[in-house]
Amino acid sequence: MKKAGKVSKKQLAVIDELFSGELDEQAVLDKYNVGRPLYYRWLADDVFAEQFDRRIAAAYRQSAALIARYATLAAAKLVQLTESSNPETARKACLDIITLDSRRSMLDTRGKPADEKPDEHHLQTLSPETASKILEVLAQEANTTDNDETQP
Repeated sequence: MKKAGKVSKKQLAVIDELFSGELDEQAVLDKYNVGRPLYYRWLADDVFAEQFDRRIAAAYRQSAALIARYATLAAAKLVQLTESSNPETARKACLDIITLDSRRSMLDTRGKPADEKPDEHHLQTLSPETASKILEVLAQEANTTDNDETQP
């Protein structure tokens, strides 16, 4: 029998294999000769479930770190896309930029919804329709300005 408070080597191997991403769940269970009923008992076991949940949390933290690492590059690319010759691409990039900060601020550092209520600034997000209209007006204004500058 396993010691109270610890997962067995087999359980740990199954967890490791599940998170390696090489095999799907059923293939992992087959590889380690673990039937569904036993696997479900493991999942109901607090110690196994806690270990499994820790691995899930660690995977989310790794994902969040990777996203954070490339956020600057992604933001720069979005800014470049606002200059796209395709108006739809430019419009979508602008919408993404407008909504980016409000989505980020609604999450805490663990990537989970923030417990605290966001301040009023973050509650006032624009609908895609409103943002689109604003961008359309800005684009028209920019075109008018460009035309005024080119005329003698």
